Amino acid sequence: MAGTGGPVASFSVWDYVVFAGIILGAAGIGLFQAIRGRKETSSAEFLLGGRQMTAVPVAMSLTASFMSGITVIGTPAEAYRFGAAFWLFGFAYAIMSAITAEIFVPLFYRLQITSAYEYLEMRFSRPVRLIGTSMYIVQTALYTGLVIYAPALALNQITGLDLWGVLVATGAVCIVYCTLGGLKAVIWTDVMQMVVMLAGFVAVIARGAVLQGGLSKIWEDARKGGRLEAFNFDPDPLKRHTFWTIVVGGSIMWVSIYSINQSQVQRYISCKTLGHAKMSLYVNMVGLWVTVSLAVFSGLTMYSIYKNCDPLLNGDITTSDQLLPYLVMDILASYPGIPGLFVAAAYSGTLSTVSSSINALVAVTVEDFILPMCKNLTQKQVTWMNMGLSVFYGALCIGMAGVASQMGSILQAALSIFGMISGPLLGLYLLGMFFRTSNSIGGLVGMIIGLVLTLWVGIGGQIYPPTADKTNPLPVSTAGCNNTMNQNYTTTISWTSPVTLTTEPDVRPPLADSWYSLSYVYFSLLGTLTTMVFGLLVSMITGGCKQEKLNSDLFVTKNDFICFSYFSKSKASDNTETKAPADFNMGIDNSGFTGYDVLSNEKEKSTKL
Repeated sequence: MAGTGGPVASFSVWDYVVFAGIILGAAGIGLFQAIRGRKETSSAEFLLGGRQMTAVPVAMSLTASFMSGITVIGTPAEAYRFGAAFWLFGFAYAIMSAITAEIFVPLFYRLQITSAYEYLEMRFSRPVRLIGTSMYIVQTALYTGLVIYAPALALNQITGLDLWGVLVATGAVCIVYCTLGGLKAVIWTDVMQMVVMLAGFVAVIARGAVLQGGLSKIWEDARKGGRLEAFNFDPDPLKRHTFWTIVVGGSIMWVSIYSINQSQVQRYISCKTLGHAKMSLYVNMVGLWVTVSLAVFSGLTMYSIYKNCDPLLNGDITTSDQLLPYLVMDILASYPGIPGLFVAAAYSGTLSTVSSSINALVAVTVEDFILPMCKNLTQKQVTWMNMGLSVFYGALCIGMAGVASQMGSILQAALSIFGMISGPLLGLYLLGMFFRTSNSIGGLVGMIIGLVLTLWVGIGGQIYPPTADKTNPLPVSTAGCNNTMNQNYTTTISWTSPVTLTTEPDVRPPLADSWYSLSYVYFSLLGTLTTMVFGLLVSMITGGCKQEKLNSDLFVTKNDFICFSYFSKSKASDNTETKAPADFNMGIDNSGFTGYDVLSNEKEKSTKL
């Protein structure tokens, strides 16, 4: 009986068939794109899809790349344990979409960049660009390792497959279609994987509603269990999730993810017009709303079923991230193939994110490190280099999964990584885009100070996790379990960190209950503000930019804020839909793209402005 604890069924033959079919389908899309585009082997084609993508597939890819296996597995567990407050990120998604579409997209399009970090060299200096790129590589490798670890944990829980065998298989599949198909393969695979992820959530909610007697019963159980008290307006920045931490801190965090993260930038600059690029972000916003809503409601469904028998407290699972896989096998095992669909959903989210990360890591490595040093490479050499780097980064990300396995709750760990590293980087971009007086010395010093502070608070919070009065875990019970040694036991244990605090309070350092307890959602805001404040101060002390003549295209203009004006202007003035004009000509006139000018004399003649 569902919800009473104990062992659950394992994968059936049909589950393996469905799972394998979906994964092979993903790899097949990569092979199809490789065969279809075998005559178009340029780096611009491999890294940017020839800049001919349209809004809807790019939007679905944007959604899928960060709504990964971490979302499929972590968000329902978050809602089960802490309630529906995570749904407030919907407000943050809306703010993020508007800021990214109206400020960052026009700027990057105007500069015709391939690597998001080209801007840092244009605005500041090459050392600043290289440091920014290096920070991105470290962040992405860690995050991708976490993403690989999430579904491997799920598969290990409900199929018994070897954890490291699954990790290696995940990386191998991604390497195959990333290496062969490039960005087009990644985007079109994301489209399929997004559909599979949403289908997995719907299957869980539908079956849960049947078992519990309707969606209204699930909602009522969640209300009685305190899971619907989302609007907490407490201004305390040490509280893990409140309205202010999620909407204010979450908005900055997601802006740092979508506006300057190469994985996302690479997608919207692959669109054939600026209008399509902006539209992709707004469609993506709707996709994020749908995904987080289904994920949170899946968590509420899980609470309704397990409100009287918590699987973790009952010893049926070993970590909160195994909750949803356990539920799937508990309530859906009698429907052959459906558990396979769910695991494929978690796995698809992972494939999407890992492939995106690999493709983006290749792009920044080639653009920021290799081409500026090796300007005489042939087209064939660059193509083989792209493929070789895809294999290298795939292997690196698999190795990072071992590190990620020690970071506790996968959802919080993933967002913390972005906050600690992307926050200072976002501050650097905003410093350059809005303040003409900022210079490279100020930007570099400000970013280093911001990074030191975010790493300090982030690592400190990992070692000394906040206490329950800061995280507000909701009560769970084992009163209804059939096979528990703790009958009628209710607890409010916290699952926010792998570190179990059994020491006396006086062992914790003085900063543990203040500085280290800062909400992880504020990491990005802290890094951004610190970088900007210290960057401006140091810039003013070192003379600002009075001696430099800066290109006005490097700054945000008022025309960038006009939402959809380019839809009407593009056909009339730019003809971007009917021909490939200079400002959408694959970036070959960029300073960061000069390495491609010598790849082919014929190409150079055909694209010369």
